[in-house]
Parts: sequence; C-alpha cells; structure tokens
Amino acid sequence: MSKRSEAMRVLALLDDSRQSQAALAAAVALADEVSAELVALFIEDLDLLRCAAFPFSCEVGASTGLARPLESAELEASLVRQGQRITRALDRAVAGRKLRHRLQVSRGQVVGEALAAAAPGDVLVLGKAGLSARWGWSSRLGSTSRHLVLEAPCTVIIWDERHPPTPGPLRYLRGEAPTLPWGETLAEASHSHPLFRGREELATMSAPELERFLARARSGALVISRWTLTRLFDEDPEVLARIPVPVVVVP
Repeated sequence: MSKRSEAMRVLALLDDSRQSQAALAAAVALADEVSAELVALFIEDLDLLRCAAFPFSCEVGASTGLARPLESAELEASLVRQGQRITRALDRAVAGRKLRHRLQVSRGQVVGEALAAAAPGDVLVLGKAGLSARWGWSSRLGSTSRHLVLEAPCTVIIWDERHPPTPGPLRYLRGEAPTLPWGETLAEASHSHPLFRGREELATMSAPELERFLARARSGALVISRWTLTRLFDEDPEVLARIPVPVVVVP
C-alpha cells in the first residue's frame, strides 16, 4: 500500500457510546494501515453545560423515563468520568500497536470544536448515529454527524456499528473516482486495502434508488463526493443513516 506522509492524521470524534467505540476501532485500524497519527477528540459540550445553569433544566433517564434536575456539579463530574472511560477505551484500542496517538480534550460547541481541529489533509471518522444517540441505535443520522459530513474541510468516514465491516467492493457513482486522502486512487485501494476487494461503478442514482440498491450490502464501502451527498440529502435527509456499509465522503 502507498503511504501518506507523516503529516496525515486520522481524527476520531468520541463520546462513550457504542457507536463512538466502533468509530474508534475503525480509526485505529485506518491510522495503523496508512502510518498516520491518531487523534482522539473528546469535546465537552458547552451547550449542555450552559443548559445545566438554568433552574428548570432536567434530564430523563434512558431506562427509567424518570426526570431529575440537571445540575452543573453532577454534569461536570459526569464529564470527568466520561473522559476517563474514553482514555481507557483509547488505551485498549491501540494496545500492541506502534501507533502515534493522543487524546485531545477541549470544551465548546461540538461541531465548531471538531471543525477547528480538522485540517484538509485529515480523515475524520464518525459513528453514524453521532453524539445524539448514546442509548441504543438510532435510525436517524445524528445532527453532529450531519453538520460535520457536510462542513468538514477533510474526508469524513461514517461508520455503522451494526454491521462489522467485511471485505467487499469499493463502490462509487459513475463520474466520481476521487483519490483517497491517504494517497491512493480507487483502483489502488481496491487491490491493496484490507476492507476492499475490487471496485464497482454504480449508475447515477436518486437517494431512494441508492438506498434500495445497497439495502442488503454487508461488505465493502461507498465512496461519494460531498456535492453528490448534498444532492442526496436534498432528496432524503436520512438516506445516509440507512446505507448499511461504511461511507467515505470526500470534499
């Protein structure tokens, strides 16, 4: 496999959800494969912290459905615990690998902080349900993931934790054959990357047609340009959430 320069980074935006853990595993594997630095991003949500300052704020238990006051002190303690769990998860994910990695912690609005951390040569890996679905799996694309996939200055990979990836075709729409951010053409990646076995050119499709075509896919990935993804979102805002293979969105 051709290697990118050491300036390339793989960013993983993390909370301690199941979706986030799957995205971390994918980011570690990619960073290791292309000899890139792994940067795990943990952003303490400033909007949530501000909400806790209101006397009427409350949180609802995911399993009990009971409401209780949302208190700043408890929220701060929860963020500390969450950061500790993310640190342990990162340590487990990189164990046994000679992989440059670090945890970057910041506080602010999640989308803004993530956009500020990303550079054009990076790859940003997200869980499909985003940071809004910490309990179980959501059939909707998280709002954080939606903003980042459309606004990030770099390639974004959306990972679906429901279906562990297996080698399969690297699919792309007719007329789109971009170079991947780690320096490979689609032809090179389809032969050298462990996730891909060959290429499959797809006809130009509408959002419903693409969803139906990929509904039973359980291997490989879809590579799509941001321009085309914007068109598909205009037709169906949730099409990406229902595609069951990893989606690589290139600028």
